[in-house]
Amino acid sequence: MAIYITDDCINCGACEPECPNNAIYEGGIQWAMKDGTTLKGQYTLEDGTVVDVNEKLTPVSMDYYFIVPDKCTECKGFHDEPQCAAVCPVDCCLPDPDRPESEDILLGRKARLHL
Repeated sequence: MAIYITDDCINCGACEPECPNNAIYEGGIQWAMKDGTTLKGQYTLEDGTVVDVNEKLTPVSMDYYFIVPDKCTECKGFHDEPQCAAVCPVDCCLPDPDRPESEDILLGRKARLHL
């Protein structure tokens, strides 16, 4: 499962620098697939939308930090556990029950993001 940040987030920012995929952004900040990855050209998001990797996309949340699901690998291939959850002082980085993903899916995403 991808990780998501609940609305209990206190906006401390501890999680953001820990993400090896640069999948975490401050609320209200536009994001791009290119950020923190080796992607070039176009990328197909999991919903089928094709985006230019440099295109700035709409924030997932305007009010608190958020994780871009298309970039989250739960730190598979980097660490033994999701680093955002490990450093969160209020335990608001949780597995997203709406996005069940196997380890193979997460490792495949990591391979696409970091060629």
